[in-house]
Amino acid sequence: MIIGAAPVLVAAALVRAEEEEFDPNLVTPGVWGFVLTFVIMLVVVLLVLDMVRRIRRVNYRAEVRAQIEAEELEELEERLAAEGGASAPDAPGATPENGPAEASDDEDGPSAR
Repeated sequence: MIIGAAPVLVAAALVRAEEEEFDPNLVTPGVWGFVLTFVIMLVVVLLVLDMVRRIRRVNYRAEVRAQIEAEELEELEERLAAEGGASAPDAPGATPENGPAEASDDEDGPSAR
């Protein structure tokens, strides 16, 4: 009984909605809606520009830091070459006097026996 009445109620609600008229000025955002949308857009654009500026600054600082580290490493290599005639050791544990350090038997890994 309730199921049979549902389509009739829906049809009556649709007919009533079509008959009611509305004022288009009341359902549009109006001037204030435009102004608020424009202000929000302006704030978002300014935030994006600030973010880009900050990211660029961080990237430049990282590049300069890397360049300074490379120059310091180059200076160190030149000083070592001038002092002992040898370049900086490449292998971990290597010293200019004895070359690469010998691997101990205590290390995990395959042994070369």
